[in-house]
Amino acid sequence: MAIVVKDSNGTALAEGDSVTLVKDLKVKGTSVTLKRGTLVKNIRLTDDPAEIECNAEKVKGLVLRTEFLKKA
Repeated sequence: MAIVVKDSNGTALAEGDSVTLVKDLKVKGTSVTLKRGTLVKNIRLTDDPAEIECNAEKVKGLVLRTEFLKKA
């Protein structure tokens, strides 16, 4: 059975999609804060339907929760 990954609005996400943040997020272990509205391109899906992997502006190999994202 395929895992369906959905954003905060319930839209299905796929490998390689672009998403925007719906909330300011502090990145643990760094002094970086990702601002609301930041565009994150080329996401990768994980085994967990509540999380995606991506590379943001200053942070590589970031894992984000889908509840803070919407499809761009």
